Amino acid sequence: MAATTSVTLPESVLAQYARFSLYNSPYPAHDAGCAIDLYPEPPRDGRTTIAPSPVSGTVRETRTVRAPQQPYAVEHDHLVLIDCDGPADCAGLTARLLHVDPTVAAGDRVDRGDSLGELVRAGFFAPWVDNHLHVGFRDPEQNLYRASGSLPLELGVDPKPLDWDGTGTVVATGDTYAILDAPAHPNPGSGAEFVGVRADTGGPTSVSRSSSERHSGRGVLDGGLPHYDGGGLLASSGSVSRSGPGSGSGAETGASAGAGSAAAELVSLNGDRLGVRSADDGRSITWDDVAVTANGESITGLSLFCARDSDFGVKLICPDRSFETGDAVQVRVRPER
Repeated sequence: MAATTSVTLPESVLAQYARFSLYNSPYPAHDAGCAIDLYPEPPRDGRTTIAPSPVSGTVRETRTVRAPQQPYAVEHDHLVLIDCDGPADCAGLTARLLHVDPTVAAGDRVDRGDSLGELVRAGFFAPWVDNHLHVGFRDPEQNLYRASGSLPLELGVDPKPLDWDGTGTVVATGDTYAILDAPAHPNPGSGAEFVGVRADTGGPTSVSRSSSERHSGRGVLDGGLPHYDGGGLLASSGSVSRSGPGSGSGAETGASAGAGSAAAELVSLNGDRLGVRSADDGRSITWDDVAVTANGESITGLSLFCARDSDFGVKLICPDRSFETGDAVQVRVRPER
């Protein structure tokens, strides 16, 4: 039997969650979109605790694992391994889940949506990160305990790109973040489509581009800009194509928009260049050396993700800058000097 090269998460899986992100993490496990963070319901100060299983199958093992020590986090994290029999694309694979204090044990049968336990606030989180399930998939013969090595993930949903002009009003704040009211989900709630911030459709203005680079004109931005090393451009129509050995003819899908070509593809937001999208996998972005400003002052960055809830809006990461509810904000991304 041919080795599995990627895993598609169908809409039936993702619809259980309010938000998701493939790239909004500093950890190598998320490189190239090989893991996904699933947020079960609209966060309230990051304290959501429900942990519905994204898969059905049999629990292979649970174990307590070490985590970085943080004053806001629990002492230990937990790893849950599930041998999957559903959904179809996951059957025969082993799911790796972190950040859940499990109430299940080896040998237990779980169905999709069953509670696995309670989410924990782990030391792997930055202080602005909301509670979530970290999920990856591997062939059972792989090393199931090493942090990296999960299979690339594809999305069985089409995130809708929302235009955002870089402005908004602060509607919620925490010690390390502020949330804007824009861009607003046009039809949020149960059964709603996932949305995210659209990359520009025109060329960048802040930095000129060379003849070997062309602009990537569609997709939803995902990741921590620029406080994590890179991010992703999630296509708005189907799965991405992948170049390289074993990729077949390299024909583009509607989502890849040139993935696998020799030319690099620029990604920008409101005319501000963000970085370059990989020609290897068609979606991973290496951020440029940039700084994010809010009302002209530097902040740590932007948290970008996909969501279907009414609380969706751009999240400013700003542990060294405070905002008040009602503040009007203009965000720009500038080359770091």
